Amino acid sequence: GSLTITLKAQGHCSKSTVLIRKSLVFFFIRRLKSTSKMALDRPLINVMLLGLAYMLVFTSFQTQGNMQQVVIDSIQKEDPSFTGSGYISLAVIYAVFATMNWFTPSILAYLGPKLTMIIGAITYSIFIASFLWPQTWLLYLVSVIVGAGAALIWTGQGNYLTLMSDKTTMSRNSGIFWAMLQTSMVFGNLFVYFKFRGEKTIDQQTRLVVFSALTVVSVIGLLVLMLLPKPSADNGREDQKSSPRAELIKSVKLFQTREMLLLSVTFLYTGLELSFFSGVYSACLSFTLRFADSKMLVGLSGIFIGCGEILGGAVFGIFGSKTIKFGRDPIVLLGFLVHIVCFFLIFMNVPSVAPFGDTYDPVYFSGGEPNAVVAMLCSFLLGLGDACFNTQIYSILGSVYSDNSGPAFALFKFTQSLSAACCFFYASVLELHYQLIILVIFCAAGTLTFCMVEWDAYRKENAKKPVTHAYEDDDDKNYS
Repeated sequence: GSLTITLKAQGHCSKSTVLIRKSLVFFFIRRLKSTSKMALDRPLINVMLLGLAYMLVFTSFQTQGNMQQVVIDSIQKEDPSFTGSGYISLAVIYAVFATMNWFTPSILAYLGPKLTMIIGAITYSIFIASFLWPQTWLLYLVSVIVGAGAALIWTGQGNYLTLMSDKTTMSRNSGIFWAMLQTSMVFGNLFVYFKFRGEKTIDQQTRLVVFSALTVVSVIGLLVLMLLPKPSADNGREDQKSSPRAELIKSVKLFQTREMLLLSVTFLYTGLELSFFSGVYSACLSFTLRFADSKMLVGLSGIFIGCGEILGGAVFGIFGSKTIKFGRDPIVLLGFLVHIVCFFLIFMNVPSVAPFGDTYDPVYFSGGEPNAVVAMLCSFLLGLGDACFNTQIYSILGSVYSDNSGPAFALFKFTQSLSAACCFFYASVLELHYQLIILVIFCAAGTLTFCMVEWDAYRKENAKKPVTHAYEDDDDKNYS
């Protein structure tokens, strides 16, 4: 009896062992297939390579931008003949950027997205390197050059990202690219925070070391761009060939369509809030002297904005295939709510006269004292809301205008840069609370117009699907 039980037990063990082995083999085969499938996902690899290149280029550019005014002030103290202004330089960049966006689709049609992005990246390296030899005329000349280069690099990027995506991957790829790009804000602001904390001036030797390093980093980003393969059937898909003149005409006609006019309201809002969080808000924190260390908050604010951007981009990238099933409008509505809450907190926490200079004015919180934690929370919310809007704009442009992406992204950047320039203009004359009212109005209007375009696109997509009708007779049921 015991022998029979032992033999049966051994039989059961051998069967279990065989089943386990089969299960393991089956598991490893599936993993091998999925791994090989991921390895062959060349468009995704290209999107990540694109994100890495832009992260490097804009780590240099954003770092330079964060300390540009301090650097210019330091140069003027050493060399009174240098009369350059960071604000005039910024105005020139945005003016040229907006104008050039009308011509970049034609250049894109002639050069293709890869070469267009490379030329744009070269202008960024030139702009950063120009601070190694500061001259007033050179500052404004390279401002014109980088303004033109910005139009090239961003229109080329939008076109390349579209060609590496389809309707099911556009949201994912937009989120991945956006998250990788926005890490530049964290790196740049960390560098400024630790390197120049407490510094009022930056001497010539320090400028030489810093701008040499930043130029090298931007050149490395340029080299990564050169590694990108050209769009083809094996790498994404090829763009439709068109003449430069045809692209210009296409841009003008596209700008007159109902969908693009509606989206332009959303584009205007992204430009206004971009200028607000990149220039106005950080300056307001710096000028609010009731904070324990207002100057330190400038670098920290940039870091928290970057963290919000990265979180938004990463979440929408990882779960892009899931969120796209519910449409793009819920994410934009989330961005709307995040920004409305943020603007209310800024209204409560920062004095209205803060954009004009140092102030001890009380705020609306108890005791009239501002809260540094609330200030950093607002920075994070600004970044998170911005990611909500921008990733979905990239997604809808890449989906709705997949065969017309060059002009579509150029019009997006034209409208955005135009409103950004307007924001920098009125920021110097309007109190903070009035600026917040403008942001709230355009936030609501931009959210509404985006949703209208998204709902129209959803209806058109459903209309394309074949409709099945059921027919039934007395004897049987036939379905067609």
